[in-house]
Amino acid sequence: MEILAFGVQADEKPLLERAFAGHHEVRCLDVFLNEDTAPIAAGYEVISSSVNAELNGRVLEILAAGGTRMIAQRSTGYNNVDLAAAERLGLTVARVSYYSPYSVAEFAWALAMAVNRRVVRASTRTRDFDFRLDGLMGRDMHGRTAGVLGTGKIGEAFTRIAHGFGMRLLGWDIAENPACAELGMKYVPKEQLLAESDLVTLHVPLMPATQHLIDAAALKSMKDDAILVNSSRGGLIDTAALVDELRAGRFTGVGLDVYEAEAGLFFLDKSLQAIEDDTLARLVTFPNVLVTSHQAYYTEDAVGQIIETTVGNVLDYEAGRRSENVLVPRS
Repeated sequence: MEILAFGVQADEKPLLERAFAGHHEVRCLDVFLNEDTAPIAAGYEVISSSVNAELNGRVLEILAAGGTRMIAQRSTGYNNVDLAAAERLGLTVARVSYYSPYSVAEFAWALAMAVNRRVVRASTRTRDFDFRLDGLMGRDMHGRTAGVLGTGKIGEAFTRIAHGFGMRLLGWDIAENPACAELGMKYVPKEQLLAESDLVTLHVPLMPATQHLIDAAALKSMKDDAILVNSSRGGLIDTAALVDELRAGRFTGVGLDVYEAEAGLFFLDKSLQAIEDDTLARLVTFPNVLVTSHQAYYTEDAVGQIIETTVGNVLDYEAGRRSENVLVPRS
């Protein structure tokens, strides 16, 4: 059987081909799965999709009509998948429920430090042989307060980093993580966390209850000189409201590895095109904002684990086995 994999990055392709060797052949495409590209999957029983795939009802109907029976998503989040439609169409859907939490946590910390210490601005200046320090002053993280929204595996890894820097730790989640509590984290209401934190980082999944978790009111409740980092899902932040606050001169820095309208933009080269997304175009003009292209997970360790799990999910599907990664079981 040949597997069709959508949205495969150049660095990812040899890893994916090597992992499937001895099991199945894999055809790797750099295009992302959406309504326009779904017909390519005709004749493939098993496909693999990437983090920005559009798996709405219409796309799933096209896949099912073409003979697809199993979707192995190479990501943890599944807010992009219409699970009810998949079940109705008899499609098996699996995800990667776990990969290295350090990849995302370490990158979130890198974003925080980069905006705090004005690393991008400094690098740009020195390329022009401008070695002035004006406008580059940052702050010590030691002794300040880190607010972690979501203290699962990734949130815990971030908490350990912040603890190592000597920060006061505040947490918010539906359930307390004992490992974070042992590090001295105090669990408080979201409103208190936002009001007291010098650094706010988001590590919760995107679902209806967390859509725009950081809305206009939440942003206004934060310190004027706070740092905000999001390496989870773009929809957690009301970006238009964030732009309004930035225009008012608020926040020391904002580090975003995700954006709520990133589909069709992130992972693609748009450098020769006009960007029609006015919100994103405005966002990247602020000198205290750093936007990266959903790369927090992108380490050899994490991608290797993602691919290994994806192969396992396909083999489980063939054998009729069901694991914790299955979102919609084989009918």
